[in-house]
Amino acid sequence: MPASPSQPHSTPARSSDVGRRRPPLALVDVKIRPTLFGAQHIRRSCKRGAWRASPVSASARTFTDSILESTPAPPTMASGLPNPTSTWELVSGQYYRKLTLFTPSWAHEEDLNLDDYLVAGAPFGGALALWKDPRKFHTYQGVQSAKPSITICNLAGGLLRRITWDRGPIQAIGWSDDEHLLVVTADGSVRCYYDFQGNFTQFSLGSDAEEHGVVSCRFWGTGFVALLGNNAFVTVNRYDEPRPRPLALPKLPSPESKIHSWAIIPPNYSDSRHVEVIMATDQTILIVDATESQDQILQNGPFHHISVSPNGSYVALYTGDGKVWVIDVKFQQKLSEYDSGKTGEIPIDVQWCGVDSVVLVWEDEVHMVGPNGAALRWYYDNRVNLVPEMDGIRMITTEKCEFLQRVPDVTRSIFEFGSSSPPAGLLEAVGHLERKSPKADDAIQLIRPSLPEAVAACVQAAGHEFDVGWQKQLLKAASFGKSVLELYNSDDFVEMCKTLRVLNAVRYYEVGLGITMDQLERLTPDKLIERLVARQEHLLALRISDYLSLPTDKIYIHWACMKVKLSVDDEDAICKDIVEKLKNERGIAYDAIAKAAFEEGRGRLATQLLNHEPRAGRQVPLLMSMEEDEIALDKAIESTDSDLVFYVLLHLKKKLPVATFFRMINNRPVAYSLIESSARYHDTELLKDLYYQDDRKTDGANVILRESLSQENFTTRIDKLKLASKLLKDSKDHLVEASALEESIRLLTLQESLERDIFEESFVGLPLNETIFKLTRLGFYPRANKIRAEFKMPDKRFWWIKLRGLVAKREWAEIEEWSKSKSSPIGWEPFFNECLSAGNTKVAAIFIPKCKNLNHTERINMWVQCGMIVKAGEEAVTARDYHALEALLPKATGAAVPEIQRMMQKLRPSK
Repeated sequence: MPASPSQPHSTPARSSDVGRRRPPLALVDVKIRPTLFGAQHIRRSCKRGAWRASPVSASARTFTDSILESTPAPPTMASGLPNPTSTWELVSGQYYRKLTLFTPSWAHEEDLNLDDYLVAGAPFGGALALWKDPRKFHTYQGVQSAKPSITICNLAGGLLRRITWDRGPIQAIGWSDDEHLLVVTADGSVRCYYDFQGNFTQFSLGSDAEEHGVVSCRFWGTGFVALLGNNAFVTVNRYDEPRPRPLALPKLPSPESKIHSWAIIPPNYSDSRHVEVIMATDQTILIVDATESQDQILQNGPFHHISVSPNGSYVALYTGDGKVWVIDVKFQQKLSEYDSGKTGEIPIDVQWCGVDSVVLVWEDEVHMVGPNGAALRWYYDNRVNLVPEMDGIRMITTEKCEFLQRVPDVTRSIFEFGSSSPPAGLLEAVGHLERKSPKADDAIQLIRPSLPEAVAACVQAAGHEFDVGWQKQLLKAASFGKSVLELYNSDDFVEMCKTLRVLNAVRYYEVGLGITMDQLERLTPDKLIERLVARQEHLLALRISDYLSLPTDKIYIHWACMKVKLSVDDEDAICKDIVEKLKNERGIAYDAIAKAAFEEGRGRLATQLLNHEPRAGRQVPLLMSMEEDEIALDKAIESTDSDLVFYVLLHLKKKLPVATFFRMINNRPVAYSLIESSARYHDTELLKDLYYQDDRKTDGANVILRESLSQENFTTRIDKLKLASKLLKDSKDHLVEASALEESIRLLTLQESLERDIFEESFVGLPLNETIFKLTRLGFYPRANKIRAEFKMPDKRFWWIKLRGLVAKREWAEIEEWSKSKSSPIGWEPFFNECLSAGNTKVAAIFIPKCKNLNHTERINMWVQCGMIVKAGEEAVTARDYHALEALLPKATGAAVPEIQRMMQKLRPSK
């Protein structure tokens, strides 16, 4: 099935084609050699294209023997290997080589001619996007062929995807570092295809792009810049979070000036850390960023091509008289100049090859300009399409895919004619060893002092070779050298062997990734695995991940998603097959697989798969999106995660009618309790509805009562109190409370009328006691008496309140008159205490004789508190308490002293 790894191809290898050789480390064979690293390997099952994991047996052979034996032998022995320098060309003291990576088959279309197509290549040996050049006439090939489309294929010509295009004229196509395809239309609409299944996200460059149109675009690893029809630039820095932002308007020399060419400096290479645009207009160059446009004041334009080096340090300019200038990015120093001899002929493309040479392409001719203006020329029968890389450039034609790069220094030191370097000597020594010549030992002894460096150089050079035979020969040389050394750390050797196995596997023509070792280091193995997974090379991705000890869960998940999308089996069989394959794997997110099933319209399969997801936090959101609300709620409750339960409940509350929502939570106590506790503080309307549908009248009354206390509008408050009182009456168990509420309503109504009559005074909300106290203090005695009668206030309480009110008002005459009218139900001692506390001893003294219920000692103390010592003495004489008089004598002053003495003399006992 399409989701399973494809069967290995049986096409014989061709020695002239690096990409078509069988993968030297057998990563796509039906069985892989299990003897290298003792990790598990994965083999294909003959049934249904599935996988099964089987343990690897240990091997006693050395690592070097294993890697060499697991590599198919080249057509001839080492002595018969092609001379690697046969493809070298010397330019200004530097060697360059042009390697054929693949001879594309273009199996998806017969008689395909790339001359009729525009080609965009993904970085790091990635895929190609082809779309027909709208400027050319094309042969009619039927209705299906007439439909506009974008073809995505690998470097070997294998079809990855054909995207039918119906969105409008395409102005630019580019790739991100993550191998996401970006398609920009004339109206500023941008599609980002993030896989090879046709899935995409879409965004717009804004109203200016819609109004003026997009002219062209320049891409970098994470973003792009678009030139609009009004000569304005718009940039998008991130494809995953697109926020189109305008750059500063270019200051063109005149209104008639036009932009001849332009390029960008990516943010990670610009001084400002923001994208910068280098544009050619008239005779000069402008640099535009987000804030300003700077004229570099050049006089040799117009420049018809601008290309910035991959490291952002240099700029190549193509002039109208056929010259190429290489200058520093500051436009302060011209480093070299080259005359192409093509005056008046503008190249199709100008790109950098690495960071030290520039490649120019015409219809049938290619020039490579090296340092100091020296150049190489090649002639082709077809147009060449350039795809720049960090360490070289891919040159793609209908017949072949080539890679042009500067020969690495370590490779040059080994293979250069006449080289006497230690690594060259080591390679020569291993050649003698293979021929069983005694000169091998002599050769080793000659380089013995530099042997560690020679071994390291051979290891490094092996990584730069595409030819498997030379990889083996260089590793043999390194192995021979390290066997002579007593102490040698083999980590680099082992890592290089691993890297080569991976590189050779992905360079196989069925995979078609023409990636170099340097590119792999920049890309990282994890990203390489992502690219393999996107191509549905799941088996190869798994083997490489196991081999490099990388996580495999994403590979399994992607495989399962593809199986769900593409399999024609019934849902039960698919679920069983997936679960069986993944049951022993750790970290599998079944929710991702279930989501894929749901998006394919397989709801029951999605639910079945979710049952195998142990994490409720992953299950529940997807169940909710699948409209499986009750299952989602039950799963959340089972997880005992209150936050998750509450998340589901909030979702259901927004989605469902109130009655349906309550029915759903009624038989789920955990959910009911969470809703109740939350609504108590945040949603009283929901809480009232909850209590109402559950016939909890008392709780509903309490909610309404709390609401009434916070109401500023008097009418609303009264209405809520009446409703609360009604609910309490209906409950039959709280009649007393209902009656109290009715009294509160009456009191509030009365207080509201008081506020209308007595201006600038506030009564509403006061208790009954405070209301009467305030009326008394304000002098409204009749109203206080009326309220007391209306609410049947007990006499004792009323007398206390009235007494305090009169004292607070300092109505001493009223107090004295009031005390004469009736007998006090609270006694006269409160009168004494209140008046004394208010500081009026005279009025307080009036009530001392009335305190008949007190003994003479207490009355004496009351007289003393009023400062009336003589009256206290009289009280003592009346009680014939001589000792009390003795106690009063020290307190007496002035005329009171002889009076107390007289009283004492009167009561002094006779001898």
